[in-house]
Amino acid sequence: MSEELGVRFDPREHQHLRYNPLRDSWVLVSAHRMKRPWAGQVEKPPEEHIPRYDPRNPLCPGNTRANGEVNPNYDSTFVFGNDFPALEPDAPDPSLDQHPLFQSKPARGVCKVMCFHPWSDVTLPLMKRQEVVKVIDKWAELVEELGATYPWVQIFENKGEMMGCSNPHPHCQVWASNFLPNEPALSDRCQRAYYQKHGEPLLLQYAKQEAEKKERIVVESQDWLVVVPYWATWPYQTLLLPRRHVLRINELTTKEREGLADIMKRLLTKYDNLFEVSFPYSMGWHGAPTGTYSKEDNSHWQLHAHYYPPLLRSATVKKFMVGYEMLAQEQRDLTPEQAAKKLRNLPEEHYKTRENSEKEEPNKSK
Repeated sequence: MSEELGVRFDPREHQHLRYNPLRDSWVLVSAHRMKRPWAGQVEKPPEEHIPRYDPRNPLCPGNTRANGEVNPNYDSTFVFGNDFPALEPDAPDPSLDQHPLFQSKPARGVCKVMCFHPWSDVTLPLMKRQEVVKVIDKWAELVEELGATYPWVQIFENKGEMMGCSNPHPHCQVWASNFLPNEPALSDRCQRAYYQKHGEPLLLQYAKQEAEKKERIVVESQDWLVVVPYWATWPYQTLLLPRRHVLRINELTTKEREGLADIMKRLLTKYDNLFEVSFPYSMGWHGAPTGTYSKEDNSHWQLHAHYYPPLLRSATVKKFMVGYEMLAQEQRDLTPEQAAKKLRNLPEEHYKTRENSEKEEPNKSK
């Protein structure tokens, strides 16, 4: 119809819908809305001067946590049981004699906290590659350990106060549950349906297509690919994919883990460089279910990680998922191609490293 009217479609100017095959849903893309003036809420910039060690911080080495336990003087990763777990292994069953509109099911599991590094002022992009490899190795170890019992092991990191993180120390959480949560259950159905119809894992085919098109690639390597997905909802959302068919993170080879550490550092450095702040986000890994599901055919699955950053226009203006997004469907304010190009063109040297080098240069000349 637009062609008949003499108007050529431009995704940067004309609203349109994009399909998300992982969720069987649609997102509204309205990139022209970025032109509107902003008079809404402005967030507080992230704290940039975090002490390396704070005697009051319960995640620091040697400090006492809320339950009275004292952390060891760890010098690498450190894992402990969450002091305020959302899931516990011995929770009693709710009543099963229920009306269909008031249903409950048993929910049991284990919640762990994992510190990435002993220093509070070192985030993943500022860590050395081998330090990030140790984080990946520990993730794999936890999936192996908890996945022997539980059907789902969710690794996730909430980074920054804007994403609800209550402690600046670099850490993530790992929740294992006796049920398959909503998002992975939906993703499981969608990947299975695609595999049955096309004979190839959805995300393996998707990675090949994105590698050929080059439009939405942010960073890539021999074993890994990071794109702003075609169906992205959050402004600078990314999808991290292995090029090889891999079901779970514990199945990665030593070479792939080292490559993953590199690609994570490159991506997260670009994130920080975008607005020159410690970039807030929620991220998490999705892989084939574990526990009893491990005995089933999970060929339709492909390991992947989601990064959901909220920032839109600057370090202090975020994307709000309200109104239309809550009541109708998801909507984004710039195209995934625009977001990918902006991230792709950013330097891979962290702005803090660059600033430190510039400070040292005058001293050398003296």
